[in-house]
Amino acid sequence: MTTVRRDTYTPETLLSVAVQVFIERGYDGTSMEHLSKAAGISKSSIYHHVAGKEELLLRAVSRALDGLFAVLDEPGAVRGRAVERVEYVTRRTVEVLLGELPYVTLLLRVRGNTRTERWALERRREFDHRVADLLKAAAADGDLRADVDIRLATRLLFGMVNSLVEWYRPHPGADHGQLADAVVHMAFDGLRATP
Repeated sequence: MTTVRRDTYTPETLLSVAVQVFIERGYDGTSMEHLSKAAGISKSSIYHHVAGKEELLLRAVSRALDGLFAVLDEPGAVRGRAVERVEYVTRRTVEVLLGELPYVTLLLRVRGNTRTERWALERRREFDHRVADLLKAAAADGDLRADVDIRLATRLLFGMVNSLVEWYRPHPGADHGQLADAVVHMAFDGLRATP
């Protein structure tokens, strides 16, 4: 684990360091001592900004969840045919995931051992249900293949999107839109009903 010596730091830089340590060590395997060493500051300096590591976890998963839920309120997610809306939400979900990669990675790794983790899991389920409802509406509109099991399609879609945190490693100048388009085409070319 890399230790970063900071003469000045902010709650944002502390959060960024904490997320990396949580991902490397696991939330349960991370102590305030680990966080202090990784940030290059004293534990008391950390406590100056947060009550403890669970507050850091809450801030991190909230950042990921806020980004995901914001997508559901964008015009492309609320206007048009259901199939167009679910494609839009899928594309934007990939873009949020890539833009907030460490935060979404952490969100996808919480297991429910703390109050914050249970809250995050419940919010993830709520997001999943809202996207599943869009898929159901698209099927009801006749825009998805009739032989597709919507529950299975929903799980496969989320599995494909969420798997990005395991293998995608951004490089300078990476085009997140290109990867988002590829995910949408791979998923919906197989799901759409043919005219």
